[in-house]
Parts: sequence; structure tokens; C-alpha cells
Amino acid sequence: MEDNLEKELEQAQEIYALVVEFFVNYSFQILGALLILMFGMYVAKKISNVIYELCQKKHLDITLSRFIASVAKIIIIVMVAVIALGKIGVSVTPFLAAIGALSLGAGLAVQGLLSNYGAGLNIILTRPFVVGDTINVQGVSGQVKEVQLAFTILTNEDGTQITIPNRHIVGEIIHNSFEFTLAELSIGIAYSEDPDNAIHLIETSLTGLEGVTDDKRPQVGIESFGDSSVNLGIRLWLPTQQYFTLLYEANRRIYAALKDNQVVIPFPQQEVRLLNEVPPAASHQ
Repeated sequence: MEDNLEKELEQAQEIYALVVEFFVNYSFQILGALLILMFGMYVAKKISNVIYELCQKKHLDITLSRFIASVAKIIIIVMVAVIALGKIGVSVTPFLAAIGALSLGAGLAVQGLLSNYGAGLNIILTRPFVVGDTINVQGVSGQVKEVQLAFTILTNEDGTQITIPNRHIVGEIIHNSFEFTLAELSIGIAYSEDPDNAIHLIETSLTGLEGVTDDKRPQVGIESFGDSSVNLGIRLWLPTQQYFTLLYEANRRIYAALKDNQVVIPFPQQEVRLLNEVPPAASHQ
């Protein structure tokens, strides 16, 4: 029992001596490596912020600006980490070889994730849309809130966030209406009414509607001829984040303008005729 205890004490003393020797010999190297790493991370953050602000001054897209700043930060941190490891005598060559060997297996394991990153990089570089645009893709529509390497986030007037993996965006047909969404309305007037007058009333009622600009003025015209009405079509570009609010207001204004000016809005009517009807007297014979 005592022999085992003495052996354990000797082993503990040997370990303690090795630890003390290691810190005596390499303490300054380790401290220097940590200082280099901390200083490098600080410099990387500062340089990243400077690059981001410079991109913004050059009026680059916010997503592209963030991407460039992030890449610059990562490159600086990697370079500083290599210098710090060299400071304590650690060669990075074996690490690079191991990373290269593991990358093949990791690439197969996370193929879907890598395809999202590749698609995200394609979106950032080609910029088929930017933050603030309204897009419709894969049957989903919304305003672009954020573009990440792996996914794109859309939002709508209700505040709902829609996350789409980037591989489901690249290669698909994308409808980009920028910050607007097109509203297509229709209202019928009686055939006895003057369509030019009704069109003028509708255009006047929409004047001053929030979000409606001279660049995208409402389009009003005869859309079709129904059984009991002349159908007027209205195409209206509304800001995506206020789409339903302004759509309801536009409908209210159109209805009020036609009603206040006694323009008849007919309702569907159906006339039924009975052919070869037998007179009541003949039916009793």
C-alpha cells in the first residue's frame, strides 16, 4: 500500500516538474502568441469596419459590403493564427494536410450546406436582387430582409419571416418588383355609363394615395365586357410593406368616388324564360 502511494507521489511530482518546466521554457512564447492573437483579432475587426464603411460610401449593396468585410476579417485572423502558432513552435503544415484530408469527407457529408453557400456566393456577386427588393420565387413572395451565404430571409407586411435556402433560389425564375408589389383591381359599371368619366373619377380618387408616385402612376382602362357591366381594370403599384393597408384604402376611394358621382355599379343579373309553357286551362283537360 505504501509502495503504491510512493509511486503515485513520484508520478505526481514528475508531472508537476514537467508542467513547471514547460511554463518556464515556453511561458513567454505562449504569452506572446496570445498577445499576437488578441491584437490580430482587434486589428481584423477594425479593418473589417473600415472596409464596410468604405463600401457604403461607394454605395455598394449592403449584402456585398458585409461579405467583403467578413472575408477580409477572416483572412486577417487566419494569418495572425498562423503567426501565433509559429511563435510557440507549432508547424501549421500538418494541420493544413489534415484539413485537406478531412475536407473531402466533410464535403460529402455537408453537400447540401455547401451548395447553399455556393448559391449564396452567386447571389451576392451577381446580385439578381438586393435587400429591400420584393421577389417571388418558388411560389413564395416577400421583401428581402437579409441575404446570408446559406439562406435568404424574406418578410412581409404582417412581419412574417420566410427563410429560403439559397440553393432553391439560384437557377429558378425570379420575379423582382423591387420595393413595390403590383395590385390588379377590377370594377364594373353599367353599359349606360360613360367609361371615360368613370376612368377619370378613379384616377382622381387615387391621386395622393400614399406610396403612389409619378414614376409609377396607376393604370386605369376598360378591361373586358361582361354580361351586365363594362369591367374597368386598375393596375396599382404599392409599397410592399404597406400593400394591404393601401390596397384597402384604394378600394374604398374607388367605391366612394363612383358612388358619390352616381355612377351605377351593377350587380349580376340572370333572366330565366320558360319555353313551350302549357296554359293552366289546357293542363286540366
